[in-house]
Formats: sequence, structure tokens, C-alpha cells
Amino acid sequence: MARDDATTGYLLWRLTTKWRTAVDRAVAPLGLTHAQYSLLASLYGLTRTGPHPSQRELADFSGLEPIFVSKLVRALEGAGLVKRTEHPDDSRARQLALTEDGHAVVREAIGVVHALQDELVAPIGGSGSRRHQEFVRTLRTLLDAPHEPEQE
Repeated sequence: MARDDATTGYLLWRLTTKWRTAVDRAVAPLGLTHAQYSLLASLYGLTRTGPHPSQRELADFSGLEPIFVSKLVRALEGAGLVKRTEHPDDSRARQLALTEDGHAVVREAIGVVHALQDELVAPIGGSGSRRHQEFVRTLRTLLDAPHEPEQE
């Protein structure tokens, strides 16, 4: 496929694959995958500004499927980075929190990923550039736009 013929979806897929691979490599020395990092960073962000979320709330916030979040949480709990406790408002739900080790790992990983982001967006002027800010706004607009299935 010629570069000018590439669809938006194809380009987004290539970019996200490139980005995910780069993050996987960057956080591997910390014992994390990109998905685990995303979940830990989401949990870190949520618990800094509010109560400990349930797995479902974390799935909604992170944009990951609940079943995938459950598998990730199990692995992160096994690694001693996350703990699950009974949710005070719902006996069927589990509340999530970072352990002390989880806090240390996620803070280090956030620093690594932020430095990587600076590298990855350097071709469009870096993290502080107007072009990058416009790109982020465009991505947020696309993420927030409702998708109406085509009528057959």
C-alpha cells in the first residue's frame, strides 16, 4: 500500500503497535508489560484523587475489557504490586490498591514512559509543542466521539 493510500485506521494501528512495542521494551526491566504498566498507572492516577476503585471502575477508566483487567490484576497481585480487598459498598466487588512495591514500581515506570514519550513525539516538536498539543486534542476528540453503527 502506497503511503498516500493508507487509511486512517491503518496508520493508527501502525502507530499504536509501534508505541506499544516501545513501551513494552522500556518497562520490561521493571518486570512489566505495556498493559500492566497502563493498568498500574491508571490505578495510581485514580487513587491519588479519590477512593480505591473496583476492578470494574478501573476497567472503565483505563478503557480495557473487564476480563483483561481481571487477568492483569491477578498477575500484578501475584507479583506483589496490587492488593485486592473487599469493596465497602458491594460485597461482590473487590477494591484495588497499590502495594508499597507497586507504588515504587509505577513511579519509576511513569518516569521511564514519560522520557520515552518525549523521544517518540520529538518528530512533531516534542511534548511541549503546539503540534503535539493539537495531536492530543485530535486523539481525544476521536476517542470521545460516539460511534453509530451503520444501518443495513
